[in-house]
Amino acid sequence: MDRRAFLSSLAALAATSTGALAESRTFFNFNNNFGRRNSNSGRRNNNSGRRRSRRSFFSRSRYQGKQIISYRTKEKPGTIIISTRKRKLYFVLANNKAIEYGVGVGRRGFTWSGRANIARKAKWPAWHPPKEMIERERKKYGRTLPSRMEGGPSNPLGARALYLYKGGKDTLYRIHGTNAPASIGTAQSSGCIRMLNKEVIDLHNRVKIGAKVVVS
Repeated sequence: MDRRAFLSSLAALAATSTGALAESRTFFNFNNNFGRRNSNSGRRNNNSGRRRSRRSFFSRSRYQGKQIISYRTKEKPGTIIISTRKRKLYFVLANNKAIEYGVGVGRRGFTWSGRANIARKAKWPAWHPPKEMIERERKKYGRTLPSRMEGGPSNPLGARALYLYKGGKDTLYRIHGTNAPASIGTAQSSGCIRMLNKEVIDLHNRVKIGAKVVVS
């Protein structure tokens, strides 16, 4: 791949892609029942919804970053709870408190729900696009993705990554940083959960290996 094509693929990735894509969807209750488009009117409505999903829930003037909030849950302190509808991640604290972070979530067709555990944590992780993603990007967009990208500021996984496993198996989903901060509050990833780099660093320092992750 020549240098121009490689740089072009990186620019596109920063705006539209996420870390890993889970093509094998056997471990979670994936919510892909979006209905069929039965009319031109329905198609317009769906397209309008798709455009809205790419707008951030949190404009720069509104989202002030992580905060400690009152939060009642039966989950133990140290648990991560993610609301894909609210596009928020909660790190459960003691005494009915939690740290609330804004996140980016999966786009249409890539939403999911379920429970997992943090099995690995990485600083400035390398990125290995799945073969299915490489093939899809080539066919759909004409982009040639690298088979591996070393960690660093230009890497789509950002400053930190938390690896989600279920039953000892890698789900291929991550909670990770992003080099596209404007994507926080949007639904445009391939299912991974994106955070501001400074906030994923904060979460990475707090969460323990084995911690439960609940996604709804």
